[in-house]
Amino acid sequence: MRFVDEFRDAELGRAVATEILGAVEPGRHYKLMEVCGGHTHAIYKYGVDDLLPENVELVHGPGCPVCVIPMGRVDDGIAIAREPGVIFTCFGDMLRVPGSDGSLLEAKAAGADVRMVYSPLDALRIAKANPAREVVFFAIGFETTAPSTALTLKRARAEGVRNFSCMCNHVTIVPPLRALLDSPDLRLDGFIGPGHVSTVVGARPFEFIPADYGKPVVIAGFEPLDVLHAIRMLLAQLAEGRRAVENQYTRVVPWEGNVRALEALAEVFELRPHFEWRGLGFISQSGLRLSDAYAELDAERRFAVPGVRVADPKACQCGEVLKGVIKPWECKVFGTACTPERPIGTCMVSSEGACAAYYNFGRFQRGERAAL
Repeated sequence: MRFVDEFRDAELGRAVATEILGAVEPGRHYKLMEVCGGHTHAIYKYGVDDLLPENVELVHGPGCPVCVIPMGRVDDGIAIAREPGVIFTCFGDMLRVPGSDGSLLEAKAAGADVRMVYSPLDALRIAKANPAREVVFFAIGFETTAPSTALTLKRARAEGVRNFSCMCNHVTIVPPLRALLDSPDLRLDGFIGPGHVSTVVGARPFEFIPADYGKPVVIAGFEPLDVLHAIRMLLAQLAEGRRAVENQYTRVVPWEGNVRALEALAEVFELRPHFEWRGLGFISQSGLRLSDAYAELDAERRFAVPGVRVADPKACQCGEVLKGVIKPWECKVFGTACTPERPIGTCMVSSEGACAAYYNFGRFQRGERAAL
């Protein structure tokens, strides 16, 4: 299959790994952050990290959309789901994300009409099929998924579907990266840039990283050879003393982004003054909300929500994992009290979560051996 088999070729992977080995400086430790949770899963599913020299370390970033949702927003969603006559819809990952008093799945078990959907259009179809009910879509994701929400809201208004609304939790990628780079407790040498987000926003928005912080960025695809090639490109920049944004994922990512998608975002959404991120706190202008032009479709204006900030469980260290400060197996509850079946934190729930990647692909065993 074109663009799959070619990027999973083991012989080519070993060849690129040999080039990486030749590019590192003896005695120097490299710390590279893969921003996107999709990269984290590719790395540990295909054993990319096992092909790297010991002095090339990969750490995880805040690019998992489910992982960054704070408990207070989950509580707000549950409050809406419990309203009489409401059908609450969300992606499957969100069902088991714990709030301060249970999850959406537990709210469903207690009688709330909570339904899993694969797209916001599924939620709109449910609204049209149930005109006597209020249907709410719990929207999450970075700029990757925000255009589909925007286009669905445009269709809902154009078709006059009055019983449909959206609880918007979409976030943007640049502000948390800037917050990480401003953090004094994290030293990074470069970034494997998020491929999915970049299909919408392009590569240009990441130019602030080399310009303001002197760190190289390589936008990468999600196959194992994509990631290895991006690491090789980053090491080449560091060896040559260059600091720039490069696009390894040229087969998908345009430099200027998807203009039509960006136009839809600009029409439907506006930036929130601030938005809370799990583990990162409140970050200015990092979240999206519906613009005044689409106020009638805003679930937060249609329903009363608690809007209370809730502290993460003390045992959970999702925040440190999202910031790349610790590896998942260094969390005290990883693989014991916190598992995919009974998660304490969001990083163990999401299909893009770093803890889920380590757990599902057996990397917690290596972590335990290293800790001995």
